[in-house]
Amino acid sequence: MPALLWIPAGCALALVVLPIVGLVVRTDLAAFPSLITSPSALNALRLSLLTAAVATVLCLVLACPLAVVLARSRIPGIRLLRSVVLLPLVLPPVVGGLALLYLLGRNGFLGYLLDVVAGVRVPFSTTAVVLAQTFVALPFLVVSLEGALRTAGERYERVAATLGARPWTVFRRVTLPLLLPALGSGLVLCFARALGEFGATITFAGSLEGVTRTLPLEVYTLANTDVDAAVALSLLLIVVAVLVIALARPKAWEGAR
Repeated sequence: MPALLWIPAGCALALVVLPIVGLVVRTDLAAFPSLITSPSALNALRLSLLTAAVATVLCLVLACPLAVVLARSRIPGIRLLRSVVLLPLVLPPVVGGLALLYLLGRNGFLGYLLDVVAGVRVPFSTTAVVLAQTFVALPFLVVSLEGALRTAGERYERVAATLGARPWTVFRRVTLPLLLPALGSGLVLCFARALGEFGATITFAGSLEGVTRTLPLEVYTLANTDVDAAVALSLLLIVVAVLVIALARPKAWEGAR
C-alpha cells in the first residue's frame, strides 16, 4: 500500500472521529447514567429499536424482489425506474416526509381513501414512523442486493434454466443464494439508517412521546431545553449504532483471512 495514502486516509478518519471525541468531551460523565435512563429517554430508545427492526423487516421483504427486477429485467425504462427507487438516497429527508404526508395524510389521495373507507389515519402514529424509516432505508438494501446480482452475473441462472428449472425454482435455489453475501451488510445498513432517521419522521409522524418520538427526535427536543441530556442521548445513539454495526457486521466485510 502506498504510504502517501495515509495522509488523505488520516484526514478522513479525523473528520469522522474528532466530532465524536468532541461529543465525549462535552458529556457530563458523572450524570450520564441518570440522563440516559430517564423515562423519556428509555421510551425513545425502545421505540427507536422497535420501529427500526420492523422497518428493516419490511425492507427485507420489499427490497429482494425489487433488486432482482432492477438487476435482471430488460423492460424499457428500467434505468429511469432505478433512479426513482434510489431517489430517497439524495432527497432531503424532510422532503420525503412531506411526500409521505401528502400521500397518506387526510388531504392525500391515498390517505383520504383510507380515512373514508377504513377509518385509518396513518400520519402522527407509530406506523408513520415505520413507513418513514422504511422509505429512507429501503434504497440501501436495494443497492447492496442489486450490486451483488450484477457482480455474480446471470450464468448460474441460465444454466439452471437450460436444465429445466422453472423460474420460481431458479429464483429460490440460485438467485437467493447469490444475494446472501450482500444481504447481511445491507440489513445492517438498513437498520442503522432507520435508527438514525429524523427528518422524514418528524415531518410525517410528529414528535409524540411514547408514540412517535424516537431517540433522534428526543435529542432534538432536549437540545432546546437540556443540552446535557441531549449530548448524553446523542452519545447513547452513537454507541448503539456502533454496537449494531460491529456485532451484526458479516465477516465478509473484513475480507477473507
